[in-house]
Amino acid sequence: MSSSTATKAPSGADAAVRLRLERLKTGLQDGLIGCETLVERLLIGLLSGGHLLVEGMPGLAKTRAVKRLSEGLEASFHRVQCTPDLMPADITGTPVFQPAKGTFEFSPGPVFASLVLVDEINRAPPKVQSALLEAMAERQVTSGGQTHALPDPFMVVATQNPIEQEGTFPLPEAQLDRFLMHVVVGLPDAAAERRILDLVEAETVSQTGAMATKLTLAEVREARDAAMRVHLSPALKDFIVRLVTAPRSADPASEIGRAIEHPPSPRGTLALAASAKARAYLHGRDFAIPEDVADLAGDVLAHRTLLTWRASADGQTPRGVIRRLLGEVAPL
Repeated sequence: MSSSTATKAPSGADAAVRLRLERLKTGLQDGLIGCETLVERLLIGLLSGGHLLVEGMPGLAKTRAVKRLSEGLEASFHRVQCTPDLMPADITGTPVFQPAKGTFEFSPGPVFASLVLVDEINRAPPKVQSALLEAMAERQVTSGGQTHALPDPFMVVATQNPIEQEGTFPLPEAQLDRFLMHVVVGLPDAAAERRILDLVEAETVSQTGAMATKLTLAEVREARDAAMRVHLSPALKDFIVRLVTAPRSADPASEIGRAIEHPPSPRGTLALAASAKARAYLHGRDFAIPEDVADLAGDVLAHRTLLTWRASADGQTPRGVIRRLLGEVAPL
């Protein structure tokens, strides 16, 4: 599990895809100042076939990041702006009567795209959230007794604003569990904000900033297959399992035992393993290391960890508990 282990040289085709993926990453970062973590998480979701929930204050380039990713892919892209009056059919589509044929034909909704941005998902009513998350889990939509497959690849990136609660419908824990990662975007520092000012001014004056690299769907699938072939050593698998299951067996009298009401399920283990593989691939390795797991544990496990009311009242957070777990559960 040492990071000094020699990396197997990629084949010519794989090397070409890796190079183009690296150029895509660079292009994303060039237009998203101070968003290196968000860029990496978006690419991890793309490579692992998972969906992302991105949370942050207004104006932190959450929507811009997803739109920029869409510009770097030769794939269909749809954006849904959620409102309280949204209906499930507005997302999934609905049968439409064709007078010329005298029959109903299914008209696909915006979810039928390879990349779907769902802005302010917590403003959508529960029925819409359920319809969307069912499509995310099953990769298909059923309407009028017929099942329609969604594109492959298919990725949903949902955003939400943590400070506005009026007219919102928070996602239940069972639905949060459908997201591969919950990424929290923080405010930039002064140096990054100065660079943001220069970037936007340059884009406004010279109309620059377009993505130079566009990955095809075939290249995305090839990169995804290669990422899933990344090696997880038995010791690293044990580390992932011990990290996820530690809260289940924690002494009820211990600090962590008192803080957690419901720990992550096996879906958390699978998500952490897949994300670690994708991160290793992005870093040019064909094997994952403990640093991959530790870096992703908060984003993968925090939204799957439900604290007790007392721990929440004491100001504890799921991410803080996961950080303490990482301090107690060490790789072998």
